[in-house]
Amino acid sequence: MSATMPQRFGQARSRRSPLSCLLGLITSLGLGVAWSSAQASDVAQSRTAAPAEDLARLSLEELGTIKVTTVSRKSESLSSAAAAIHVITEDDLRRSGVTALPEALRMVPGLQVARSNSRQWGISARGFNEAFSNKLLVLMDGRSIYTPLFSGVFWEETDTDLEDIERIEVIRGPGATLWGANAVNGIINIITKNAKETQGTLVSGGGGVEERGFGTARYGGRLGPKAFYRIYGKYSNRDEFTRTDGRGAGDSSWFGQSGFRVDWEPSGADSFTLQGDSYYGDIGGTNLRQSFEPPTLFLDTRRSQVKGGNVLGRWTHDFSSDSDFALQVYYDRTDREFGIARDIRDTIDLDAQHRFGIGDRQEFIWGGGYRYSVDDIKETSDFRMRDPNDRLQLFSVFAQDEIALVPDRVRLTLGTKVEHHEFTGFEVQPSGRLAWTPGERYTLWGAVSRAVRTPSRADRDLSVFADPSPYLPPLPFPIVSLATGNEDLDSEELLAYEIGSRIQVHPRLSLDCAAFYNDYERLRSIASLPANLRTTPGPPPTTYLFLPLTVRNDLFGETYGAEISVNWQPLDAWRLRANYSFLRMQLHSRGPATSFTEDTEGNSPQHQFALWSHVDFGRAVEWGLGVRYVDDLEAKLLQIPAYTELEARLAWKPNRHCEVAVVGNNLLHAHHQEFNPVVIFGRNVEVDRAVYAKVTLRF
Repeated sequence: MSATMPQRFGQARSRRSPLSCLLGLITSLGLGVAWSSAQASDVAQSRTAAPAEDLARLSLEELGTIKVTTVSRKSESLSSAAAAIHVITEDDLRRSGVTALPEALRMVPGLQVARSNSRQWGISARGFNEAFSNKLLVLMDGRSIYTPLFSGVFWEETDTDLEDIERIEVIRGPGATLWGANAVNGIINIITKNAKETQGTLVSGGGGVEERGFGTARYGGRLGPKAFYRIYGKYSNRDEFTRTDGRGAGDSSWFGQSGFRVDWEPSGADSFTLQGDSYYGDIGGTNLRQSFEPPTLFLDTRRSQVKGGNVLGRWTHDFSSDSDFALQVYYDRTDREFGIARDIRDTIDLDAQHRFGIGDRQEFIWGGGYRYSVDDIKETSDFRMRDPNDRLQLFSVFAQDEIALVPDRVRLTLGTKVEHHEFTGFEVQPSGRLAWTPGERYTLWGAVSRAVRTPSRADRDLSVFADPSPYLPPLPFPIVSLATGNEDLDSEELLAYEIGSRIQVHPRLSLDCAAFYNDYERLRSIASLPANLRTTPGPPPTTYLFLPLTVRNDLFGETYGAEISVNWQPLDAWRLRANYSFLRMQLHSRGPATSFTEDTEGNSPQHQFALWSHVDFGRAVEWGLGVRYVDDLEAKLLQIPAYTELEARLAWKPNRHCEVAVVGNNLLHAHHQEFNPVVIFGRNVEVDRAVYAKVTLRF
């Protein structure tokens, strides 16, 4: 595919020129709008963010004051954060009508969200999308849900009561200095509400086409003057999707989850949180299987069970307004079947951090962590591990210093994280960030960061059958291809350059722009070993081509792009939000890699655009529309054309205790294809149109 890139986009440029062009574009755009805005009106006074339940009525200026914590591991306003960060608020979640977390992530610019089937998703930031996207760290209240088996996220079991989510902070770009290896291209941090904010009873439920039935029940109460709790339970049942040949995909599923949270503030300086979840689900789907008699790759429909639970405790102590200490520990157990194997994993994680001021111009954060994970992998004839039982330990320390070079105007943030991983030893991941805030309506920021992705268990130890036929000419005999891991695999390395700006052009118009240039080394590649003809014993004997594959670090290259988000509120009751993202990938191989390698360029769309409109007709009726355009995926195993889809939601609130909503997803097509998993899971599944109703009661 790389050979056709210059023909499609013109002559190839030097590795530095794309960065220069993007930096120039973003800087001129940001500075020009900022200074023209400053001449047109005086700088508005900062407003204090309203409570979470009032977010629906906040102006765009007030939304900029929402506090975020993922960028610096401390509270800071969204408008001044020195990173490409987008926040999905609880009001965004409610107005979208989504029933699953991955659907909500479609609102984020620069994020690739593609649905493989009824329950499974491919989600990544700034490229490299796949069924197990391995460069995106996902956190739930500080608990990592990034599995070391595949270096990805099992989105089908990542869930919580959506009504309990306070916000979702999404960073595009590296965050490894504070969050460690595998926070390479982005971080998704799902933050739930304090139990004090969820008092009383909430019951919601509904169903329709595709979403056959779903419901949630939650109750919040008081344990004492300063101690609050909540408990919840939820259930969902999804219908199967459609294969490209018109048959059912056999991927229907049901999922149940329950949990609790307790928050206690015995004094003004101390706070304690204890929370936990348990879940159980049954997921259908097709899996790629290999048969040797005769040699062939076929689809096998079967059901898989997933179950698990977690418990997390956190203590925070405030020494003063500019000094605090936090200690967190959690235990997580997962038991996953994924068609051709089963992974049982127990994880214990301990994390501590201390923040304090140094004089009037510096703020220092440091801390460390330890993670212990043990797995028990149940193998099959299609899925083998070199060692089905392994214990992984991860040690880490980090430090970050924020320096006010010019008070309230220019901030320089320097930091690094040092980790010791079982597979690759010590990893150092530094970064530097500079933010300039000439006024309360404008922030310009830039960053240079190094991040690594450490090899997963599958990268090193897995043996699994693959399907290379799309990359080969027609052959007169069957092909059997076995992909094996590599114990000598190194960490993938990223050196990232970013620049961005946030501008409050007008009290009713805001603009958020970011551009990036990523330089990758030692990316994972798939290399073919010498092939040979083999014959199975008869009768009748069958001759087949055996093509062994292995994993290497032969791939390198660069990606660059830009992301723009515009918020406009033409009327008090009408809000518009538009996102556009551009991505260009140029990958190359230093070794005898197969076409699998450079085909990674075509796994993510180059252009994405989305527009959402939300209108309130008084306080009783809400009307929302969303249009999404996703560019085509050119990878040989995908070959998915570009598509445009429409979402709609109509809600009626007869009183403050009741809300009735009707939601439609993918309304422009009865079904369309979004993604094709490359390994393990069956391909050629289309996403069906969904229409459902939902009733929510609060009392």
